[in-house]
Amino acid sequence: MAGMKVILRADVENLGRLGDLVSVKAGYGRNFLLPQGLAMLASPANIKVFELERKKLQAKMDAMRAAAGDLAGLIESASVTIAMRVGENDKLYGSVTSIMIADYLAEKGIEVDRHRILLDSPIRTLGEFEVRVRLHAGVNATLKVKVVPEERIHEENARTAEPPSAAADAPQNVEPAAQTAAE
Repeated sequence: MAGMKVILRADVENLGRLGDLVSVKAGYGRNFLLPQGLAMLASPANIKVFELERKKLQAKMDAMRAAAGDLAGLIESASVTIAMRVGENDKLYGSVTSIMIADYLAEKGIEVDRHRILLDSPIRTLGEFEVRVRLHAGVNATLKVKVVPEERIHEENARTAEPPSAAADAPQNVEPAAQTAAE
């Protein structure tokens, strides 16, 4: 198995940082690093081209890292509550997946690719969990995920819905009386 030498054009986790000259397996380089624009073949001509691009690439990486840091702050301050159907002994019907977590975050205006949400395995029990989110090479966040029974969410919604409905009934009762007084 022959390897290939490449120059990294971005930080690649578990491989190296921008500008590193690394040796990788030919398939990994040819099928992933090169097409994604994460690396370029390490030839004398490409080394010169890279040196000319280095400042632009570094500025782009710094901007991406800063954006990932800001997003990490949003994720750290957020908490996700997912209501699931439960059976006997509080066993979930189904499980909480990274797709569900990403969808919930998207509803809150936080866009995170589901592949960046690192669940060791789907969540299959009620409770609170800490889920890692890898936003960029070296930038990780911890998200608090709370799994509750569906009934509890319905009860909370019913409690919060009662006072407004009672307040809505009161003005309706006053209006007919006002109409009869005016006639």
